[in-house]
Amino acid sequence: MALILELAVQGAQMMLVLLLAPLLTGFVRKVKARLQRRQGPSLIQPYRDLLRLMRKEVVLADNASWLFRVIPYLIFAATWVAAALIPTFATGLTFSWTADLIAIVALLGSARFFLALAGMDVGTSFGGIGASREVMIASLAEPAMLLIVFSLALVAGATQLSTVAAVMGSPEVGLRVSLGMSMIALVIVALAENARIPVDNPATHLELTMVHEAMVLEYSGRHLAMIELAAFLKLLLYVSLISCVFIPWGLVTARAGPASYALGVVVYIGKLAACGILLAAFETAIAKMRVFRVPDFLGAALMLALLGTLLLFVSRSL
Repeated sequence: MALILELAVQGAQMMLVLLLAPLLTGFVRKVKARLQRRQGPSLIQPYRDLLRLMRKEVVLADNASWLFRVIPYLIFAATWVAAALIPTFATGLTFSWTADLIAIVALLGSARFFLALAGMDVGTSFGGIGASREVMIASLAEPAMLLIVFSLALVAGATQLSTVAAVMGSPEVGLRVSLGMSMIALVIVALAENARIPVDNPATHLELTMVHEAMVLEYSGRHLAMIELAAFLKLLLYVSLISCVFIPWGLVTARAGPASYALGVVVYIGKLAACGILLAAFETAIAKMRVFRVPDFLGAALMLALLGTLLLFVSRSL
């Protein structure tokens, strides 16, 4: 009976991230519109867009391979699994032993690889430009992400997220400059990975500035719906990761009562709302940078993560 309850809670977490991902994107869009004194779309507009795409017919290019048809489902599956592994409202669940930071980075890297491959499959110029820019961003974002993982592993002694959250929430950690550098680096990586301002503008379709949109221009129907839902999940994943690691308060332990689980869900939704407001305010206050300046932006994240790791090494050796 206890195992069934634990599996039910694990399944509830998987469904929670799937249901809240479009809502988070809709909330960010709504807050941005209100900050710009516009009415803005409805909070549930992303759900409507997904349903509309699911009902539309799929149009494929004549030279599209079988891989072009399969890749949207692979991207969605990898991103959903990675997002579901991160503790959202509870730690120590049935599959929490699989919630390893390195495994999550590997899943995101696999999804990025398949997306770049899909952009080049049809052979359009836009797809090639978007794929090359995506790989350029990944070549700087992934090393920074791995250095962030190493710095967290030095503090927690493990890369398992439940352990990291428990250690980061303990009073022994305190305020550290190295962890502050890692947090800023993770925020920069999250902005780049989700194609947000200042790296990319998710609302634009200008051929000279597109990164993510250029790779999915040839998709339509349910294939495009899977890619859009994966993008929503990816944003939720990074917000959940930042909340789990650097704002670990409100996470309940496994086998807690229903009231504790409900309180954990409320706290988690509050964290998502706070991070969504901060993201909308940041994107409203800053302009998109030019493409050739993106390596400098990500290079700052790489150097911050490296400095944070070196500081932790030095502090441990003293």
